[in-house]
Amino acid sequence: MQQGLAEILPADYAEGLFLGRAMAPEGPVVLLIRNGNFYDLTEEAATAAGAVERRHFAGGREIGPVAGGLPEGWRLLSPIDLQCVKACGVTFALSAIERVIEERARGDSARAGEIRAMLEDKVGGAIRAVVPGSEAAAALKEALIAEDMWSQYLEVAIGPDAEVFSKSPVLSTVGAGAEIGVRSDSTWNNPEPEVVLIVDRAGAIVGATLGNDVNLRDFEGRSALLLSKAKDNNASCAIGPFIRLFDKGFTLDDVRRTTVELLIEGPEGYRLEGTNDMAEISREPAELVRQTMSEHHFPDGFALFCGTLFAPTQDRDVPGKGFTHKVGDRVSISAPRLGRLTNSVTTSRDAPPWEMGIAGFIRNLASRGLIDRI
Repeated sequence: MQQGLAEILPADYAEGLFLGRAMAPEGPVVLLIRNGNFYDLTEEAATAAGAVERRHFAGGREIGPVAGGLPEGWRLLSPIDLQCVKACGVTFALSAIERVIEERARGDSARAGEIRAMLEDKVGGAIRAVVPGSEAAAALKEALIAEDMWSQYLEVAIGPDAEVFSKSPVLSTVGAGAEIGVRSDSTWNNPEPEVVLIVDRAGAIVGATLGNDVNLRDFEGRSALLLSKAKDNNASCAIGPFIRLFDKGFTLDDVRRTTVELLIEGPEGYRLEGTNDMAEISREPAELVRQTMSEHHFPDGFALFCGTLFAPTQDRDVPGKGFTHKVGDRVSISAPRLGRLTNSVTTSRDAPPWEMGIAGFIRNLASRGLIDRI
């Protein structure tokens, strides 16, 4: 699915600084958009992770104006490479409710509707108002336990510890225009439109982009121990189109005010829209980064999905069955300051295989004399 750059970049791209990657005939290249022009940084910073660590956002070989597009034979990749891919779940109140629904419905979408109405009436407003880890949160927990309504998902929604998991292996993410995959044996699944923070090895947030944390609700609903199968599958993690780097015109405060829009267009004419308003997040983005760092080390930095408010409940085919993907769906995730990430849906079985792993990537850079530029 080829897309024009004008469709996927924010309207003010000429005023910002953007880091990305593309596949050229010789291999992956690191791209920078500066003053509305493309620059190839690869000869100076052969990896996006290295460019972030060294703050190498100057220089580069000028390619030309963004309006002229990428050179012939190039295609966009995910804007990250050696960074670990982490994700936080249940960071919004409605997200907590939906996880409880999944758990109680045990992957049955028909049963989910009945549970949803009951939970929203009893706990929705209280969860929205409480600060995770606070005394009020502890009191709410005790009240919910007394009502036999406690859940492991509510623990990470209002407890002191955020849910942090590994979403996808290094170098496995796909970028704008690529196919995204859901397991062929999943019958209840959905996109998750999210802001993705880009963090260096010291824990400093250097920029943000968009992501689709493709999710299998039936798998995770049957058991939280199936989280890895629900989250980590071939082509199940899309990031892009570019990392918007922080500068005087774009800061973490802009991320906090971001509204992410989702549009799903089905091959049969189906249309679903939704939003993910970062202003409603239950945990401060910087706190999510702090908890991800914890007692860990990320020598090449990491990308962190911040979670989503959006949970599709609109029926698609059968009343009471809710939403699930169909092959051929077109999923667009957008935000005014970050651009648009658009992908088409297929199965993980049929999506292009992930072939360039770490060894292949290093061999490619070595063959181009770029090892010392990593």
